[in-house]
Amino acid sequence: MVEKSDLRAVLQYIPQFRGKVFCVLIEAGLLPEPAVAETLLDLAVLEDLGVKLVLGVLGGDLKELYDWTLECEIMAARVTAPIGGGAAQEVKDILQRGQSAIIDASGIGPLDAGVVDFAKRIGVSKIIALLEESILVNGQPAHAIRAADVPSVLENEDVSGRELLIAAAEACKRGIPRVHVLNGRQQGVLVDELFSNEGVGTMVHADSYRVIRELRDEDIPELLGMIGRVVRRTKLVARTYEDIQAKIGDYRVMTIDDNVVGCVALHEYASEKCAEVACLYVKQAHEGRGYGYELTAHAEEIAATRKIPRVFALTNRAASFFERAGYTEADLTALPAPRRAQFEASGRDSLVFTKPLP
Repeated sequence: MVEKSDLRAVLQYIPQFRGKVFCVLIEAGLLPEPAVAETLLDLAVLEDLGVKLVLGVLGGDLKELYDWTLECEIMAARVTAPIGGGAAQEVKDILQRGQSAIIDASGIGPLDAGVVDFAKRIGVSKIIALLEESILVNGQPAHAIRAADVPSVLENEDVSGRELLIAAAEACKRGIPRVHVLNGRQQGVLVDELFSNEGVGTMVHADSYRVIRELRDEDIPELLGMIGRVVRRTKLVARTYEDIQAKIGDYRVMTIDDNVVGCVALHEYASEKCAEVACLYVKQAHEGRGYGYELTAHAEEIAATRKIPRVFALTNRAASFFERAGYTEADLTALPAPRRAQFEASGRDSLVFTKPLP
């Protein structure tokens, strides 16, 4: 969850959200007034950040909620037609003039085909449903489920809100990038979901939400900031912008919703038929989720595709990690000659671990 003092966690999302259309569906008549009130205040903040808002009211008194949006200083305009009644162009016009649209969505399910058709016509980036019922997988919200994986989740896991999950997956398959289903009774749930990488509700997504990709020039400052803490606290070799840029093809980063949360490098020693898994780091806020193993496995896959028979790693703080990842401790003879000379000159006290690849 986002702490109020964690300004940086919020600021990283502002460029991504600005100018995007969010369709927020709310079961206003079923949810506690304090939760609805806080949601409206949070929507006012999103509007100030440049998000284009469409608020669909699923039941309850539409006029009362509209009046409430004005009290919260949301620049709302009420749509004359209901969500399934050809209102898309009117909504586009409202958004174009810088207002948020509030529309009647009563008498229709939160993720029914009519809602999805409407959302597609107005070009939404997200459908966010704040409901009395939520989606739980094994008793907990499932932060990110790929739409294509939903049948497997339904078959193999204990799912509450199955119909909602099926509908969310279908919405993604039909072109909605993200569907968030949130517990509308929980105060502050909207901000906690949108302004943290891991979220608090269940999100179904159409594209790759968590990916490992090549490092880009614009990522280098973020990478240096990530590894700087470890460099300062240990004897790791400090890297400069130029060092990383010179070997940029060796680096991969893990991103969650396009925010960098981890990194790894694979430095190849072709003449000695091995490669080093190096610069492995996961941001402190994302530790304990297995991302380090994913990054290590990704580096090993790259090595395997290059037909490199063996990888090695040097560490003075993560011996147990590499042992669990299938590495075995070795002596300095396991290092290629250039890397061994560099290591001996550095004065580090690292252990050497090595792993054969299939």
